Order: sequence, then C-alpha cells, then structure tokens
Amino acid sequence: MNVGSAHNKRRMAGRTGVLFALLGCLPASGQFLLPPSARGVVRLHNTDLAVLESREDRQDLPCQVTPSKPLVGFDMRFHSGYEVTLPLREIAGSENMLTILFRVSPVSRAEDSTYFVQRIRVPSLEPEAKGDATLHGSFDIGEGKYQVDWLMRDRAERVCAHSWEFEAVLPGRDRNMNLVMMPGTIQAGEPEQFQQEPPVERSSTEPPLTVKVLMNYAPQKRFAPAMQPIDSVALISILRSISREPRFGKFSLVAFNLDERRVVYRQKTADKIDFPTLGQALTSLNFGTVRLEHLANKKGEAEFLTDLLKSEVSDSDQPDALIFAGPKVLLDNNVAPDELKELGEIDYPVFYMNYNLYPQSNPWRDAIGHAVKFFKGYEYTISRPRDLWFAVSEMVTKIVKGKNNRQTAPASTQ
Repeated sequence: MNVGSAHNKRRMAGRTGVLFALLGCLPASGQFLLPPSARGVVRLHNTDLAVLESREDRQDLPCQVTPSKPLVGFDMRFHSGYEVTLPLREIAGSENMLTILFRVSPVSRAEDSTYFVQRIRVPSLEPEAKGDATLHGSFDIGEGKYQVDWLMRDRAERVCAHSWEFEAVLPGRDRNMNLVMMPGTIQAGEPEQFQQEPPVERSSTEPPLTVKVLMNYAPQKRFAPAMQPIDSVALISILRSISREPRFGKFSLVAFNLDERRVVYRQKTADKIDFPTLGQALTSLNFGTVRLEHLANKKGEAEFLTDLLKSEVSDSDQPDALIFAGPKVLLDNNVAPDELKELGEIDYPVFYMNYNLYPQSNPWRDAIGHAVKFFKGYEYTISRPRDLWFAVSEMVTKIVKGKNNRQTAPASTQ
C-alpha cells in the first residue's frame, strides 16, 4: 500500500478529487504480514475476525473497493491487489487512525490464509474537506483461485468491508512460462529490488555456460530526471531471468550508463550476480544531468560504446555468449564499422535484449542494435513478460548449439 506526500489541510479542503497519496508523509507503518503464533494461529481481534468470517459488505465507514486484475510482471510473478476510495469528509476532524486488515486464501485450502495489515495515521482535517482519498494495496500469488476478505476501520470502530474471488491463470500462449512462485502460494510484494537472488539449482547433466552481460542502466525516456520504477524493475528482472537460467553457471557483468558515458559497476566472472552491490553502485548515477564537456562532443556516446566493446570483447576471460540489455538509445552517431572490424570475428554469439515498452513508436535500430547486427547477433524486443521468457529460452538454445558447433568443428577438420 503506497502513500505519497502531504499538502497542508487548507489546500486539501479546497480541492476536489484529492488523492490519498497526499497524506503520505504522515507517520505510518508499511504493509506487512501478520505472522502466526507458535501454535500456527494468527491472532486477531474477535470483532475483526467476525467481519472477515461473515464476508458481508460493510459501509459503516463509506468506501469503495475495486479489486485489480492479477497480472504477470517482468519479475515473472503474478501481482494483484485493490484500490480503495473514501470521501475525505468521512475522515475529517481530529486526528484519526485507519487500520487495514485483509487475508488472501487459496480457494481449495482456506486454512492456508495469509494475513496483511497496515495502519495509517490521518492528520486533523477541516470539516469542509472535499474530494476522495485513494489508496492501494498489493500482494503476489502463484497460479490458482483465491478468496480475499478485506476490512478497514477507523478509531471510532466504523468498518468498511468487502470480499471477492479471483483467479490467476496464464493464457494459453503463455502456458510454458516458468513463474517464480508455485501455484497456490501467497507472498508480500518484494520490498527490496536489489536483494540477493536465492540459490538456483543448476543443471548437473551439462557443463555450465558462462555469460557476460553488458547492461545500459537508464530510463526509457532519455535524459529523464529519474529512473522510473517500471523501468528499473524491468531491467533488473532481465538480469534475474538470466541469473535464474539453470544452464548458466558463471556470470560477469558490466553495468554502464551511455548518457553519462561511464561504467558504473563491474563484476568479474562469478557463480552468481551480486545484486546488493550492484544496487549500491547504481545509486551514483545522476539521471537527467548532462556535463558541459559532453555537449561539446556529439560523438562521445558512440566513442564510449566503441571503447567498451573493444575492452570486453578483447578480454582474456572469454564467455560462451555476450548479452547486451537496456532501453533503446538512438544516437547521432553509431559505432563506426571500421572500428568493429578491428575486433575481428567473435567466437561466440552476441545478443541484445532491448527493453522497449512501446516498440511501435520507436521501431528503428539503435546504436547497440547496429553493433550487434554487425556481429551477426540476435536482437529481442522486450515489451511484455512473455517476450523476456521467450528471449532467454531462445538464447539458451542458440548458445548451446553454438558451443557444440565450436567444439565439433576442430575434430571435423582433422
């Protein structure tokens, strides 16, 4: 449940359609799970439990609950939740406290319920406050059918309650996608984007593949003043999808920003990607800022990209594949073909996972795409979660095939 920044009370009273996000700077705990006791039982107030068990709509505290459709994100998890609106006049007056409690249960296993709670402090508001407050809640689930029982109460013990069922299911064309969560499981949304990836069970029947990833960490909208969460989640999810592939056993990573023309983070070959250290390094980026010396050199980005390619391709630590990832970046100048020729032939496949939510509005090949094409590589447009799953699956097939061909080629020439 996300709450944003606060305006003063008089401004809130005079504006219609006010969002609950305006209350966000107030002291409030975030949404968290209610853990069970040692006996495996979640302790609730009797009145709250009675409301949840009845599954009857309540409007003592007038509010409107709108469930959101479960959707798969780039992180390969089903995300669901709700939106709640209530008139500001209902919470006007002296300071108040809103308590939100809800449980999510698999329809086939009602006893395996997961409980969530959040408490939100509301400042004193003038009685003539107008408009509606709006807030959101979210949770993650695996495939399956679920029941949600939800309530919100204020200090006067007025209650708004609502219950609904929903089903999280992949459409037929996406049935082969490997989701992170098992069917029937319920979790809170991932609180930390750069937390370490859990151990992955690697393939034991085939030698592990080594991949080198070059990620341009940047917003889709070039020179935007900040990295939008949707862009950051998508790019890190691309990395996580690569790191979760069972056939990949060794990883090296170079995170760079083409606009700033610098490498932000470099990880030498290891058996996993160090996400926490990567996240810390990325905080040094200054989005939306252009240095004066960069303005004077319009070929600077192409020169940076050229130098990066020369450095990584000529590295003695040769991978089984080189993978670019990042948003599309159209430059005034591409990497010169003569510069690429100096690198000679690359003895492994090159891929480009091009994150582009709106490919129809930007169908042209960018600077990285031109370089990948020169090396007869493969480019994938990542606009939806299934694009990401398909790209990783096809890359693995091509990498394995290419490695096998390289290993058999010397024997066939003898």
